[in-house]
Amino acid sequence: MGNRIVKWLVLLCTILLLSACGAASQEKVLKKVNGKWAETNGYELNATMEIKSGGEPRNYDVTVWHTKPDFYRVEVMESGKDVSQMIVRNADGVFVVTPTLNKMYKFQSDWPKKNSQAYLIGALAEDLAEDKNLVMKEEEKAYIFEAATRNSYKNSMPHQVITVDKKTLLPTSVVIMNDVKEEQIRINFKKIKLGVQHAAKEYAVEQFTDKDNTKGEQATPTDKEGQEEQDDKEAVGAEVEYQEFQTHYPVLSWAQLANEKVVQEGGMERVILTFDGEKAFTVMQQPVTKESAMLPVASPGDPVDLGFTIGAITDTSISWEKDGVEFFVASSKLTREEMIEVATSMTISSMK
Repeated sequence: MGNRIVKWLVLLCTILLLSACGAASQEKVLKKVNGKWAETNGYELNATMEIKSGGEPRNYDVTVWHTKPDFYRVEVMESGKDVSQMIVRNADGVFVVTPTLNKMYKFQSDWPKKNSQAYLIGALAEDLAEDKNLVMKEEEKAYIFEAATRNSYKNSMPHQVITVDKKTLLPTSVVIMNDVKEEQIRINFKKIKLGVQHAAKEYAVEQFTDKDNTKGEQATPTDKEGQEEQDDKEAVGAEVEYQEFQTHYPVLSWAQLANEKVVQEGGMERVILTFDGEKAFTVMQQPVTKESAMLPVASPGDPVDLGFTIGAITDTSISWEKDGVEFFVASSKLTREEMIEVATSMTISSMK
């Protein structure tokens, strides 16, 4: 009897010791990972991003430069298409550039502190550090972290799984999931080079502009009524890239379509959708325009990464461009997160 008690005590001590070692191991690994990702003076990385939400999967190539403290250059290009977008933060502010459309929007924003994205490894480090319910699993060659998301789609996609190589302590992939843990976005890191710093001139947006047409700066009015901002986009010198387009609708259980109106202005078709209820909002959409010269346009609010494109968001509006269509959502009833939900749910369909 005495021997049996001794054996049980030894077994219990072993279990407690292993448990304590496991907890210490997670804390130790997390400290090393966060230190390596967050404390670097700069980095370059290349990644691929697959977005599975909102219809057919789409694939993107992502290139990121970061130089401390606050310089960023992120380029996202859809695979197989000559269409790219760039978001740049330099000493003059934050810029979103679409070279194929000659469009450049300027923000006075603290991005990426708000609306960050999983391909920014500093943001990933903060996600791991902030999550009090963080779970780490250890495999032969990798550490697997299950954490909460903290970015612009945290309500619709609240979970993420971050895989870290044991040898390099660098992330190899991030999988972002919805509330039932279905995969929505997958980012695979192809190359990460720490300690790389670029000169300030390499973050200058002037290199993306037509230098013969950059005198002055065009200002964009606020989105007070929504309609005024859309009208101003039909500026002199802009040309319509797509003469015909299909109407997109938000696929949301709480969106109640009250009215659909088609307006013809200057040979351009614009569709206006009005939604009633406690979460009332208006959606305007029209063919995208290409500007004759790339002039910085002052934009209110913050840049917001929607996954498939980079848009602009304020407390009462969100705007973006996708597949040859310009979208603008205005509402005094929706939160920023709900406006993002509207944007990411827009698809070619019919309202029932």
